Amino acid sequence: MERRNILKGVVLVGLGASSYGMLATFVKLAYNEGYTTDEVTFAQLSLGVLGMLLITLFQTKIRKIETPNIQKKDLPKLLLVGTSLGFTSLFYYLSVVYINVSVAIVLLMQTVWMSVLLESFLSKKIPSLRKIISVIIVLFGTLLATNLIGSDVKLDWIGIFWGLMAAASFTTTMYASNRVATYLPPYKKSLIMLLSGFVIIICFVIYSYDGNFNFSIFLKWGLILSLFGTIIPPLLLNAGFPKAGLGLGSIVSSLELPVSVLMAYFLLNESVTLVQWIGIILILTAIVVMNINFSKK
Repeated sequence: MERRNILKGVVLVGLGASSYGMLATFVKLAYNEGYTTDEVTFAQLSLGVLGMLLITLFQTKIRKIETPNIQKKDLPKLLLVGTSLGFTSLFYYLSVVYINVSVAIVLLMQTVWMSVLLESFLSKKIPSLRKIISVIIVLFGTLLATNLIGSDVKLDWIGIFWGLMAAASFTTTMYASNRVATYLPPYKKSLIMLLSGFVIIICFVIYSYDGNFNFSIFLKWGLILSLFGTIIPPLLLNAGFPKAGLGLGSIVSSLELPVSVLMAYFLLNESVTLVQWIGIILILTAIVVMNINFSKK
């Protein structure tokens, strides 16, 4: 039974991570049709909040599932963590404007070493040798995966900046969401976080509004973006991580990287060289090394 639960958790985390991996390609396709960042993010978050609200109402009002209410001391913490969801989407989509999806996802995966740095800072402890080695592997893999060492490479540094900002924001989300209000069911916790993330997007839309907003984004890409970006992943990841465990779940969640690169390769015709694939494999290897327990089978 325990092994079956672990397998179920692995499948849930894998599907959730793969869903995230597809997202940037859909965003790039929307950009190619003339839609802007504020239109894409607003459509995704607004429909995502609506969808999560309907799921919560279905679970609590129709199925009448009794769930604990959020404690007063945790509400402001969870709302604060939720803002990083909005910032992550915003920064990530801004990076995709300037750089390829295959490069943007590699930059987002810098959460590996950023989480180690954040954990070390908060705990005031030096990271273990295994984590330090993993960070070095990630950094070297990033040089290869982004092809920065190529002599003819021209990357837009604005895109790199936004990609790293997305990674920093995502690090905050991952670190804090596993420690705040863990007693809430996935759908209720996701709804609260999405609400505060949506506030960030509304502020961005108001700031960047130039008098034009193409509402056809809701019909053409809104449902796809909300499903793969704000509804499916948090539900599957929050349900799968407790079963798979943090270490195994972190390894499986790295599927986001190859899925995103393959989607960009097949749907966007983005070229991915052998050197870049080697870099991607190195990053995946570092994730495994950092999370696996070699003392157990």
